[in-house]
Amino acid sequence: MIDRAPDLPATVLVIDDNETNRYILSRWLQRAGHTVLTAATGEQGLARLDAGSAELPDIAIVDVRLPDMSGFEVSERVKTDPLTAHVPVIQISAAAISPDDHAEGLRRGADAYLDQPIDPGELLATVAATLRYARARQRAERLAQRLIALNRATLDVYSAVGFHSLAAAATGGAAAVLSCAASAVFLSPQAQAVHSMIAGHRSPLRVQPAHPDLLDQLSAHGLNQGTGVTIARIPQGQWRALLPSDHLSGDVALAMSRTKRGRPPICLAVPAEALRSADDEQLFQQLANASALALEALRTYNEEHALGLALQRSFLPKEMPTVPGIDLAFRYLPASEHAEIGGDFYEAVQTVNGLLLAIGDVVGHSVTAATVMGEVRHALRAYAIEGHSPHRILERLEILLGHSQPGITVTLCLVLVTPDERRLQIANAGHIPPLVIDPRTGPRYHTPHGPLLGLGLSHPEPTEVPVPPGTRLLMVTDGLVEVRNADLDVTLAEFRDAVASGPEDLEEMCDVLLARFGQNKDDDIALITALFT
Repeated sequence: MIDRAPDLPATVLVIDDNETNRYILSRWLQRAGHTVLTAATGEQGLARLDAGSAELPDIAIVDVRLPDMSGFEVSERVKTDPLTAHVPVIQISAAAISPDDHAEGLRRGADAYLDQPIDPGELLATVAATLRYARARQRAERLAQRLIALNRATLDVYSAVGFHSLAAAATGGAAAVLSCAASAVFLSPQAQAVHSMIAGHRSPLRVQPAHPDLLDQLSAHGLNQGTGVTIARIPQGQWRALLPSDHLSGDVALAMSRTKRGRPPICLAVPAEALRSADDEQLFQQLANASALALEALRTYNEEHALGLALQRSFLPKEMPTVPGIDLAFRYLPASEHAEIGGDFYEAVQTVNGLLLAIGDVVGHSVTAATVMGEVRHALRAYAIEGHSPHRILERLEILLGHSQPGITVTLCLVLVTPDERRLQIANAGHIPPLVIDPRTGPRYHTPHGPLLGLGLSHPEPTEVPVPPGTRLLMVTDGLVEVRNADLDVTLAEFRDAVASGPEDLEEMCDVLLARFGQNKDDDIALITALFT
């Protein structure tokens, strides 16, 4: 459906079996600037109105008395076909001129009804009025459809979780809103200009690198270093010089948008002929602006995420201590690229009382959680070096959180290994229970535990577990063993069975457990394993 201004000439189909009438009506219409198609029967007229025909008329004038069917039936069939229902119909008749005839014609699909003989001025005025109303309705319907497409595209760009999905949402959104091919150019997180193309709505997306200076060259067409959104029309020759590999033909309409000074813009391009009205330009601008806002939010999130990961990793130990009689292995995997920063941590400290192993998790996901994690880990390390027992360390951390981080809770499991005495002291503050693998009795979870840190509650004394030679210990955070919509006891049982049937070597065991339980998780994963020889 093509938008036309209400006063533009139209293509008019005249269906009348009387050759003289067809000639007279055609001459009047042609003198008014209209293009005229003619048909002598209802079937011929309906063939002209077939949506697959080369030229679909803008309006039809139909004689009521036709040799093969009535004009009422022609109107009815035009209006019941979704592909031609928008075409207005004017019925004319020299015989069916009663009020009942008029009512029947209007009821069965006519938009206007004229009696013959017809005054040429009345005919042309009726054609103009009918076209004016039909075209206004078509514009309103088309705008409503494009607003729905814009709403969907806006939701898609705001929902994008990566730069490739943003490219697909922005480029595909332009194609869907304007019913045409589209291209986009923006800067990736690696500071690489990216060029995406799509042939039409629901077509596959093609993405390729572009020249590093391309965004500056495109911005020079109106946006420059400013903010906001601008549309420029670029001749095909200039466009080809800028983007030789692009698929858009003809002149190009380019929408450029930037939300903050000094930040890279996003550029959307469509064929210039796709912008047929001021409404189309506004829709295109709104999509470009929404894409720029989404791009800026995504870029800011990525920067904060990278900062949080760097902060989080800076708090973690770079290596484990070497202790005679104890082999150690550990793994730490941050959450997926698009997940929030977590507060998982682990620690191994050689103290005067023995080797202290710790694993914990600050409840919540944010840079704040990572910061609290660093504070707790450093305090834990200091208290351990001072020689405090696991129980006393928990008490001091409880006091620290109450003063410096009220409202924050932390799960923490401490295991003090005393190799000479061949025993473990385990103090668990609401964390996933450690798994002790006795070479004689197999793996079992050490389930006694106290409350989370940060609740202001007292913590029980640690329990002691003997460790004959060959005993192994596994300590994990919930990111490894928790599965959404699954009972934790079930996954813990599966984890225990996997350990029981897994390799003896600690490094191999870590790899096996991560391969089976650590894939596609949206939480950090920390794992410490120890073998007492």
